[in-house]
Amino acid sequence: MKKAELVLHGDGSVYHLRLKPGDVAEIIFLVGDPARAKIISTFFDEVELQQSNREINTFTGYYNGKRMSVLSTGMGTDNIEIVVNELDALFNIDFETKLPKQETVSVNLIRIGTSGGLQPDISVDNSYIVSKYGLGLDGLAYFYEKGPLVMERELTSSFINQMEWDKDLPKPYAVKGSSKLLEIIGGNWRKGITLTAPGFYAPQGRELRLKVTDNTIIDRARNFKYSGDQVTNFEMETSALYLLAAMLGHHAVTVCDIIANRITGEFNQNYHASMERLIKEVLERATAL
Repeated sequence: MKKAELVLHGDGSVYHLRLKPGDVAEIIFLVGDPARAKIISTFFDEVELQQSNREINTFTGYYNGKRMSVLSTGMGTDNIEIVVNELDALFNIDFETKLPKQETVSVNLIRIGTSGGLQPDISVDNSYIVSKYGLGLDGLAYFYEKGPLVMERELTSSFINQMEWDKDLPKPYAVKGSSKLLEIIGGNWRKGITLTAPGFYAPQGRELRLKVTDNTIIDRARNFKYSGDQVTNFEMETSALYLLAAMLGHHAVTVCDIIANRITGEFNQNYHASMERLIKEVLERATAL
């Protein structure tokens, strides 16, 4: 690999994460908010490493005897694309030879986030949604050779056709989360299809001073169903996480605290208590990995 492809600092750390091989555990929590990474680390029994670069805060430590890490990714699929590629490099590329290792390591990537519900019966108070599928509206999958190979083609085509998708918008793609993590981490929480938008405002139908090109996407998407699964929520990271994990051979799952409902218009400003409960429960479930 050329130096401009696997970019390293002078100390041997990978460019954006500013981490070296061995710094990160095989159980990895991903959060958007840098402050939330710190919050999760406070539940660790011991913190052995703390690193910060740009919006990426990393903590590695132990919880109930299990080595775990938490990283903040910032917002959006573009940040997820950077973080997951560099995390994989820490485990599966030899930084001396710049060659992929012959034996690869598969890690567990558990995203804990916030999200907006897209069904009227989803409460904004202590309501958690697990993403069975990430359905990306960002087009990232089509930049990768293996993207079409890991996507759920039938679900993708069904969504494009039923939505009569505008050809001027990025082409959607759907990827399923890890079956293992959907069971162990997802447990009895509600599961559904998560729409991943490439933005918070127009891509999610919000208007401030700028008008959206199509303000019917939410209403049409919430009525979409596939094999009994419905679109449950909107956020900005899951499709890229599931895509990269599937292509690289990792396990990934997203669990979100629903803090807004886009159908009823409700918003929970005091969601921090429910987020703390979610964090504690996910940490407990992750000890089974």
